[in-house]
Amino acid sequence: MATISNISIDQDANFSTTVTINDSDGEVLTLTGYTAIAQLRKSHLSSSATSFTVAFDSDRTTGQLTLTLTSTQTGALSSGRYVYDIVITASGGTKTRPIEGTATVNPSVSRS
Repeated sequence: MATISNISIDQDANFSTTVTINDSDGEVLTLTGYTAIAQLRKSHLSSSATSFTVAFDSDRTTGQLTLTLTSTQTGALSSGRYVYDIVITASGGTKTRPIEGTATVNPSVSRS
C-alpha cells in the first residue's frame, strides 16, 4: 500500500520536492537498479498528465527521489486539486507505487 503524501505546487514557479522511499518494513529502500516515473493528473481517470522529472540521489542507498516541475509546466496547470503518484520499477520488472497523494496547485498573481 502506498504512503499518502500531499503536496502544494505554486503556479508559474519552479517546483521541487524530495521524498524517501521505504520498504514494507519501514526501512529505507536501496534504489540501485530501479527506474521511476511520477505523474500529475486532474483526476485518476484523466487521459492527459504532466510528468515530473524524477532524479535519484547520487547515493541510491538513501532511498531518495527528487521530483521537479519547471515554471513553464506549473504555469500550464489550472489552479485546483490534482492527484499524483510515483511508480518505481525494479531491475526484474516488478512495479511498485510507494507514494501517492493530492497536489494542490495554488494560483499565481504575478505574471511576466
